[in-house]
Amino acid sequence: MRPISEREIRAAFVNCTKGEAQRLAVPRDLATRPWDDLDFLGWRDPAAPERAYLVAGTGERLVGVALRLAAGRAGQVRRSMCSFCLTTHSGDGVSLMTARRAGRTGQQGNSVGAYLCSDLACSLYLRGKKETGPGGRLHETLTPAELVERTTGNVAGFLAKVTG
Repeated sequence: MRPISEREIRAAFVNCTKGEAQRLAVPRDLATRPWDDLDFLGWRDPAAPERAYLVAGTGERLVGVALRLAAGRAGQVRRSMCSFCLTTHSGDGVSLMTARRAGRTGQQGNSVGAYLCSDLACSLYLRGKKETGPGGRLHETLTPAELVERTTGNVAGFLAKVTG
C-alpha cells in the first residue's frame, strides 16, 4: 500500500458522515507505518476500544469504513479464524466487527459483519512480521503473493458488501 495522509484517510470514509470522519481518531504514527508491508490500513480507536477503522485501495480510490466490535466473549479460550487473512488466534485475537452499510441502507440500520484479527494487522501476520503464537498461521502451499492476493480479495469483497 502506498503511504496515505490524514486528509486522504478522512476523505475515504463511506459509511459515516463527514463530521464523524473529521472527529475519528487517525493513527499518529502514519509516518512510521510499514507501508510496503500493508495491504490495507486498519486500526483501533485508543479512546474507544469498541471502534475500529479500515482504509483500503479499491482500484483508483481509497475506501474507508468505520467498524464496531461486538461485545467480548469473556473467558473464551478456543481458537477463531480471521476471515480476511485466515490467521487463527486464541482468546480475543479475533473479533466480530460490523460496519454500517453506506448510503440509505446504512441509515436504515443495515450492517455487514466479519470476524477479523482484533488488531487489524492481517498484512503483518501474512508476511511473518507479527506472530500469533503456535498454530497461528496454518501451513499453506500458496506463495506469499497468492496469500496477499487472497487477503486483498477478501478485503475488497467485504468493502463491496458495505458499499453495495
